[in-house]
Parts: sequence; C-alpha cells; structure tokens
Amino acid sequence: MLGSSMRNVLWLGFFAAILVSWWMMYSMSTGMGLDLIGRPGPMAEAMRNMDPRMDMHMPMAAFGPVFAMWAIMMAAMMLPTMVPTLRSYEDLISSANGSRAGWLGVLLGYLLVWVLFAAAIAGLQLVLLFAGAIDMLGIAKSRFFAAGLLIAVGLYQFTRAKALCHGVCHSPMTYFLTRWKTGFGGGLQMGAGLGAYCAGCCWGFMALGFAAGVMSLLWMGLATVFMVLEKLPQVGHRIMKPLGGALAAGGIAVIAYPVLVGG
Repeated sequence: MLGSSMRNVLWLGFFAAILVSWWMMYSMSTGMGLDLIGRPGPMAEAMRNMDPRMDMHMPMAAFGPVFAMWAIMMAAMMLPTMVPTLRSYEDLISSANGSRAGWLGVLLGYLLVWVLFAAAIAGLQLVLLFAGAIDMLGIAKSRFFAAGLLIAVGLYQFTRAKALCHGVCHSPMTYFLTRWKTGFGGGLQMGAGLGAYCAGCCWGFMALGFAAGVMSLLWMGLATVFMVLEKLPQVGHRIMKPLGGALAAGGIAVIAYPVLVGG
C-alpha cells in the first residue's frame, strides 16, 4: 500500500509540474502581448522594435530572464516526452532491483541536462539578438534565416547522429538494460545519459523557436507533439524522415513565397 501511494504521489507531482510549466509559459506569453499562436499585439510589436543596446533595462536582453524562460519551456516541452521512459523504468522496479528513488533520480538527471541546454540556448538567443538576427521576442528578422533553420533541422532528421540519438530515446528499456545502475545515484546517471541522447535528438525542434518565435505557444505545442510522437514505440521511427522532409520543404516554401505571390 505504501509503495502504491508513493507511486501515485510521484506521478501526480510529475503531471502537476507539466501543468504548472505550461501555465507559466502561457502567462509569460500573454503578458508580453502575444496571442496563442505567437502573433504580437501592439505592446509586443513595440517591444520587437526595441534596440537591445539601449540603456533602459529590458529583461529579454539579459541572460537571467531568458535562461529562466528557456528552463521553464524545457520543463513544459520535455517532461511529456519522458512518460515512456519513466514507464519503462517502472517496469524494472518489479522485474529488477529498481526503486522509487531510482525513478526520481532518472527524472532529475534528465531535467539537469535540459537545464544545461536551456543555459546554452539562452546564450545563443542573446548572441543572435545582439547580432541583429532575431528581435526582442526571439523571432527571426530575415525569412532566409528562418528558412535556413527549417532546412537545416529537416536535413538533420536524415543523419546518422539523429538516428543514433533517436534509437536510444525510442527504446529506453534497451538503454536501461545495457547501462543499469541501482539507487538514486544510479538513476541520476542513467537519466543524465538519456537526457544527453534526447538533446541530440530534439535540439532542432528547440532551435526552430527562432523561426516561429520562442514565445509562440503554437510552436511549443507542435514541437512537443512531434517529440512525443517520435518517442512512441509503434510510430516514432516511421515519422522521423517524413517530418524532416516536411520541414525542409517548408524552408524552401518560405524562400519561394514572395515569388509565388508575385513579390
């Protein structure tokens, strides 16, 4: 009974963290004057045109606020993709010598990697901002930059690196069986390893935020759905390359659009 209660508490806490993270992203996005698909209203439009080198304090031009935004975003987008992984570990609690402490360690190790990734991509956002490639809302200023991101991420779906990282994310049970470690510390190490492979698999979807706007809830939702689908046992390996082709085609369409409309 105690084990069942602990299981319920951990899973409820897990899903509560997902809901809180999405609520926080919704609050930040609408608070900045964006609608649900990331289109800027008058306030956000004015923010887009601000110069990050101005003397006035602007949170989106400082590392702390940008890192906090990305860290919350990582929790909102990546925690849902962990469900198959945590379920796989849970199967080993009864069939091997796994434990609830190990389960928690896997979760925290995974999150630690994505927090580090949040720090790296927050730094990249500031570099792009001060270089003039994106605006204050993290939206690409040039359609060629946005198109290049779409094409690059699309082509990455066909690479050996993507296949290797996806293979681990797609089959966490195999990863656990070949790298099994016990206890909280063992779970932490395995979770960090899984997080590293997952970052190698999914970094492109995060980078696409600079094409759609990093505060776009539509982009966040679509990217989360794509990443969840890629990890599903029955369909993940079947959608990887078609998705890559669609992204690359989308990049070409972004470049060709002015021609198509006679611009």
